[in-house]
Amino acid sequence: MKETPITSKHIALGAKMTDFAGYNMPVIYTSIIEEHLAVRNNVGVFDVSHMGEFILKGKHALDLIQKISSNDASGLKIGDAQYTCMPNATGGIVDDMLVYRLDEDLCSEGEQAFMLVVNASNIDKDWAWIEENNTMDVRMKNISNRSGLLAVQGPNAIKVLQKLTDLNLEEISYYTFKKGTMAGIENVLISATGYTGSGGFELYVDNNKLDDLWDAIFEAGAEYDIKPIGLGARDTLRLEMGFCLYGNDIDDNTSPIEAGLKWITKVGKEADFNSKSIFQNQIENGIDKRLVGFILDERRVPRHDYIIYDLEENEIGRVTSGTMSPTLEKPIGMGYVAKAHSKKGTKILISTGKKMLQGEIVRPPFVKIDK
Repeated sequence: MKETPITSKHIALGAKMTDFAGYNMPVIYTSIIEEHLAVRNNVGVFDVSHMGEFILKGKHALDLIQKISSNDASGLKIGDAQYTCMPNATGGIVDDMLVYRLDEDLCSEGEQAFMLVVNASNIDKDWAWIEENNTMDVRMKNISNRSGLLAVQGPNAIKVLQKLTDLNLEEISYYTFKKGTMAGIENVLISATGYTGSGGFELYVDNNKLDDLWDAIFEAGAEYDIKPIGLGARDTLRLEMGFCLYGNDIDDNTSPIEAGLKWITKVGKEADFNSKSIFQNQIENGIDKRLVGFILDERRVPRHDYIIYDLEENEIGRVTSGTMSPTLEKPIGMGYVAKAHSKKGTKILISTGKKMLQGEIVRPPFVKIDK
């Protein structure tokens, strides 16, 4: 099992560790509820160094991005980031990812550079897929094993991190980034693309600097009672916002149109991309199933693959993600249901195997966060 550069810190802090995507990762330090609320109301730090990072460079780097990405990267300026997905050839999703338009200091004239950030469980699969599509002589480098990544999230994240840098963090708007010095460490990529909905920043740094960065952040955040946060709270935080988790809510057999990701599926862009015609057809002629959110009336948590029924107990879909929302103190979840049953306000039943749980379809996000 792989480790991040600061795995020993998590163990020393008493974290419950688990195997996630082949990495020994902290899932809980104290409790999911305590860690969740720390991020919603204050500030917390996630070690997400298991994520994958690829660099693409060359005169046709944008062309390759446009071919493998459902979104349109043609308008990205240096310092911009974009959420997108990589469609496969049959209308499914290889992975969802972030695209960063990098500066061109290390490029030759006429070249562009991008960084892709992919899910840890898909690093090898994604790399192979991009290589297969790279018929344009774009230079590719997998820097996953030398990249550290901390996510500092919550309304007080900016107060903590501003103490460690001369950059004006207020100028880093949502889905943009800057490079600069953080805690005396040069060339830190500081982005605002959080997965929690509570604001904050992601800090990309060389692996050998991650230990120092972690210590500096916790020293700066002591006055705010900063907390380390595990993957358990990361899941409840993202689910309250209705963010998809690859392997649960999206995968090789779900289309972005079915998943409510039409907004990142730019079938009108000039460039062709994998499964473009399939998505055009789905937009024009409709889909059979759709990813929806739901809230349950009881306190039983809906689990992955629980069957969803209508009120006449006809099977209409399956749960993909579910949890007890620490903010709402109610069970929430997402799942695919037949399109005819996907309307907001539709009453549903979810089977636990022994009991039917009553609920209602809602439109995520499940909670509203004051910015």
